[in-house]
Amino acid sequence: METRNSDPAQEALDALRRLPSLDAVLRRHSAAALPRPVLARVARGLLDELREQVRAGRLGAKAVEELSAGDRLDTLLAERCRAELTPRHRRVFNATGVVLHTGLGRAPLADAAVQAVAEAARYAVVEVDPISARRNQREEAVAALLTALTGAGGALVVNNCAAAVTLALRALAQDRAVVVSRGELVEIGGGFRMPEVMAQAGCRMVEVGTTNRTHLRDYERAIDADTALLLKVHPSNFRVTGFTSTPELHELAALARARGILALDDQGSGYLLAEPLPGLAGEPTVPASLGSGVHLVAFSGDKLLGGPQCGVLLGEADLVARVRAHPLYRALRCDKLALAALEATLRVYRDGEPLRDIPTLRALAAAPGALRAVAEDLQRRIAVPAAEVIASESFAGSGANPARPLPSFAVALPGGEALCAQLRCSAIPVFARIAADRVLLDARTLLLEDLEAVAQSVREALRTPVPTSPGTDASTGPRCDSSDATSD
Repeated sequence: METRNSDPAQEALDALRRLPSLDAVLRRHSAAALPRPVLARVARGLLDELREQVRAGRLGAKAVEELSAGDRLDTLLAERCRAELTPRHRRVFNATGVVLHTGLGRAPLADAAVQAVAEAARYAVVEVDPISARRNQREEAVAALLTALTGAGGALVVNNCAAAVTLALRALAQDRAVVVSRGELVEIGGGFRMPEVMAQAGCRMVEVGTTNRTHLRDYERAIDADTALLLKVHPSNFRVTGFTSTPELHELAALARARGILALDDQGSGYLLAEPLPGLAGEPTVPASLGSGVHLVAFSGDKLLGGPQCGVLLGEADLVARVRAHPLYRALRCDKLALAALEATLRVYRDGEPLRDIPTLRALAAAPGALRAVAEDLQRRIAVPAAEVIASESFAGSGANPARPLPSFAVALPGGEALCAQLRCSAIPVFARIAADRVLLDARTLLLEDLEAVAQSVREALRTPVPTSPGTDASTGPRCDSSDATSD
């Protein structure tokens, strides 16, 4: 700790005088390859921060002189400028083993969808017919693809699944009763709860059954003249096991039709194929939901569908039209980039090979033997004795197939949170997870074309100390784990 003068005010004044001016700092860095507005903004903020430390008595004249005389101030300024120029929404390597990692943007887009987004980023056809030049609906192309792929009478796309459910309830059940099982009153990501969503939709929630057991007769008894709809919610981010029961979806659909009311299935994950993937045998599918006889089905676009963030509503044409006509639709509709990505993704389902061309499905379908080969390839590229290929557990993530691990293989490295933090500081950040204080790089979520870049980042991280600030430790920052495996 510095020895201060007897007069703190004089000490602070001396320290402030020794700080360089903003103009002096800018002149010294005039040749740097940095945009001047960025340099000026960062330098001004840094100097203001140092002045505050001086005024608070945490930085004395000697410390200021040492900071200004050498290259420490220049280094600090350069680091902050680099951080300022680094966009938050940038590419990362996902080595966590969680395929649909909410923190990392859930489903990675297919190459065709990436190209479509780039094309649509400029002027693009959105609400106009390219032949007649007449205005039309912005989701016409994706709605046509969805109905052709699923056989549904109508299709509607909004910005996420919660929006699709909210809009449907608002349009079809406002000021009326909606019956739902107590075991399905889930809390989704961000702390939002199904009862709150229903309240915002303006309907009256009627709970039936218990947490673990709900019978068809519970729904039958709850239906009255005020009932508009039976709601089925897929408990996508948890499992209740043991003494449990719930009516089959086709039973609810038949009951609703017999009583002259509607049935809505919040299916959630959006698995569009008829045949389940290995390890996902119990996950509900869109074809099965539509085939059950329910009036409407809602699901996410960025989960097992493998597309962009959006919410899809499928079902009977007249009901979908009523939902689209509601004024709230305009506030929840998708932009051109999401529509372009969704259209390209759906075209893969129609014309391509989804298990090969949709990254999410490819990752989930990967066999353990193939994953072991990827892990061994990565181990060879890392080329350090401590790297070891081990069996691991990966997850679908984002509420799909919760609490059911998928067998995988990973490269294990010593280093724990310190190495994880360093990997996140790579030019392209590498996100991994921790098990038994070892860093695991899971093969299920790594692309073959990325292995060399990941290996290079690992080699650099192993020989580079973790950057720390006074009063912090190497574990500062997001923890590296698989906690997102069941996040909705």
